[in-house]
Parts: sequence; structure tokens; C-alpha cells
Amino acid sequence: MFQSHLVTLLNKNSKNKKMKKLLVFTIIAGIMTTVSCRKTDVGDENKPPTEETTLKDSITSDRTLKAGNTYTLHGMVYVTNGAKLTIEPGTTIHGETASKGALIITRGSQIIANGTKDKPIVFTSDAADPKRGDWGGLVICGKAPVNASFNGVQGVGQVEGGVNNAAGYGLFGGTNAADNSGVLKYVRIEYAGYAYLPDNELNGLTLAGVGNGTTVDYVEIYKANDDAIECFGGTVNLKHTVFISTLDDDYDTDNGWSGHVQWGIVLRDSAIADISKSESFESDNDANGSDLTPQTSGVYSNMTIIGPRATTSNIGNSLFLAGAQIRRNSSISIFNSVMMGYPKGILIDASKGTPTDNNIRNNQVSVQNTIIAGCAKPVDYSLSTTAPTGWTVTDAINWFNKTENGNSILATNAEVMLADAFNYSNPDFTPMAGSPLLTGASFANSKIATSDFIPTTYRGAVGPSGEDANWWKGWTKF
Repeated sequence: MFQSHLVTLLNKNSKNKKMKKLLVFTIIAGIMTTVSCRKTDVGDENKPPTEETTLKDSITSDRTLKAGNTYTLHGMVYVTNGAKLTIEPGTTIHGETASKGALIITRGSQIIANGTKDKPIVFTSDAADPKRGDWGGLVICGKAPVNASFNGVQGVGQVEGGVNNAAGYGLFGGTNAADNSGVLKYVRIEYAGYAYLPDNELNGLTLAGVGNGTTVDYVEIYKANDDAIECFGGTVNLKHTVFISTLDDDYDTDNGWSGHVQWGIVLRDSAIADISKSESFESDNDANGSDLTPQTSGVYSNMTIIGPRATTSNIGNSLFLAGAQIRRNSSISIFNSVMMGYPKGILIDASKGTPTDNNIRNNQVSVQNTIIAGCAKPVDYSLSTTAPTGWTVTDAINWFNKTENGNSILATNAEVMLADAFNYSNPDFTPMAGSPLLTGASFANSKIATSDFIPTTYRGAVGPSGEDANWWKGWTKF
């Protein structure tokens, strides 16, 4: 039909070549315009609206971050108003270096970051040449019990690092031990944490008053600028954690944290330590070593802690202190683990507040079925000069070596027989045939005879075969 009309028009104007050319041009242009408009209309109907990938200020309603996008945190981004932030597997979130971007999940809100081994969720720096301290990290505030206080209100704390504001978005704590702040699973946090003020820092991951309804499982923290993780009170449990080249402490716990941790790997860089002294475990009841409750009383099992010294003759950074410093009235306990290559293995520090060794006498602190290897001082004790309790370094060593504790001290790291633990670029934490870690675990103590812990026959974080041997591979960065 259209073709016949076109032929008729051309025939009518065949004597006028200029008119003929003009008519053809006009008709073709009209056809092209019509076709072009139709294509645009169809595309607009099928194309989803553009998503804003720069996150800033507050997220006040449920939102999903899509795996096909890369998101950027501009400044401190708060998830508020009970909102749920869902992050799809394989999504990358950048912390903006210029604004020290950070993500804060406020009390009553949730993060659902449920990655997979093949598609981990990655929080990292936006810098072309990233380095530790580029951005502020991830902060989760919950409603579980804490022994902190804020503005005279006991049981409520304020997160460090300049997070809190007039709306109280940086407050944490409450009365619900089972509080659920969401899921972190197969998540990697890189180059995060910075010092807002001296002794007032953000970490790779800050868990403040987070309850045990929250899932934290398969989480790596890579090159954190302060602590890899700090638990300010709460009851949150941790499983399958990997911390690489932290600046300060790996597991920093205080303000009444009472969670359970199983399967944790730490690899320290011998050149990188913090001016405040660096440990893998640093634990306080609170900053003053008070008797406030709940008391810090977390329990660890199946930890492989690789310190800075491959051999006792390697000194490295002089700011490393101990594999574990238990101080200021803390009562954490460690089972079925290995700590290697620190200047000191375990330091019981009674130098401030209520003497920590009281908790050993009361069986509140336990270290059992654990190996300390390659440490110049496997066990040490720091006596309070203001409130002496009669303990000595010898008492601390004797306590550790009690037969019923099942502990052992090895002079060298080589005796642990790990495949290649001190290889920073391609480590292997697998115990070789004949390793003392392949046997000797016990879950008889009431502290770990709970459903939060899965019994193993091996000690340390890595088993001899199957998923026990491979859980740390494939989703991590070294």
C-alpha cells in the first residue's frame, strides 16, 4: 500500500526533477524518524531506570545493591529507620578515599550481605593504588547487652571514630542478647579503618552491641588500619574469619562481649605494627578494668595465629607485644588453638583495674589444649604495682602448664609443621602429616560444650582434609 502511494506521487511529479528529489528526501526522512522513534520507545519500555550508585547520607527504606553495579560510599552512610540493606553476591562496594566513606548499620536496621564462595561481596578502596586506611570500614550497631555508658545512661555506648551524630546513629546496646543485625557471609573488607583521633579509631569491622541472632561467617579483613575487628559488648558469634596484615589488633574485645568464635586464621606482617602495641587478641572488660557487667567473657576455639616472627631470631617490628593480651578484668578463654611467632605468647596483664589473674583463680579464664610455638616468652605476667595479688610470672607459667589444661610449648614454629604459614603472598595453613595439631582437641569444657561450637579432633583452624582443610581458600585475598 505504502509503495503504491509512493510510486503515484513520484509519477505525478516526474517532470519536475527538483520537486521529485525533495519529495523522496522528505518521505525517507519521515520514515527514518518514525522508525527511530519507535526503537527509542521500545528501548525505554524495556530498560530499567538508572540506579544511583553513589551512596551518601542515609538509607531510610529497604534497598538492594545489585551485583552488576559498583557502589561508592561517600562519607558516612547510615542505614536507619529499621531499613534492610541487601547486597547481592558478587557486588563490589567502594569506600571513597577523599571523604573517608564508611557504612554504618544503626540499631534496629539490618545488612543482608549473603555472598557465596564463588561470588564474595567485596568492600574495598576506590583508590587506583589502594592502601590501608583509605576508608572507614563497616560498622554495625545492635541492641544486645553492653557494660558501656553514654551521657550517664548505663547499658548504652557510643561508637568510636566520629560515627555518632545528633540523631544518635552511632549509639549501641540494649537488652536483647538475640538481636539480629543481619548477615555477613563470604564478605571481604579491604584497606579499611582510620584514626579519627588518637585512641578513637574505626576498624575494618566494628561490631557494637551486636546480638547472637546476627550471622558473621566467612569474613576476611585485609590490611585493616586499626583493628581487624572490634567487638564493643554484645553477644555476636564469629565463624570462619581470616585476618591478613592488620595494623593493630586482630580480635579486640571489650565492654562485656560474650560471643563465641570458631575457626579463625591470622597472618601478621612482620614489618607492620601499631604504636599502641599489636596483638592478635586484646581483651578488656572495659577501658578501666572495672567490675561492670556483663563481663567480657568471649570464648575461642580452633584458632591458627601466625605472628610476625618466622623464627625466634627474626625481630621485625619492635611494636609487636603478644599473641594474646588478657587484661583489665577480661575473662576470655581460648581452646584447641595455636599461637606462633610472637615475642610473647600469652600475657596475663593485671596492671590496671581489677586484677585479671583473679579470673584465672575463679576459672573464668581458661586456656586449654592450645600450643604456643616460637615465642621468646611463651607465657608472661604483668603485676599491678598498686594492687598486688601475690601472683608471679612463675605462677602464670605453672597455670598454663597444668596437666589438666592439655597445653604445650614448642621452641620453634617448625615443630608445628604447617605447610607454608609464613609465606605472605601464598600462605598454606594446612597441618602436614605428623603435625601435633592433627590431634589433641577437646570440647569437654562447659565453655565450649555448647551448640555454638562444632567438635573437631584437630586443633587450629585448618583440618587435614575436605571442607575443614579448604574453607579458607577461593574467596580470600593474600
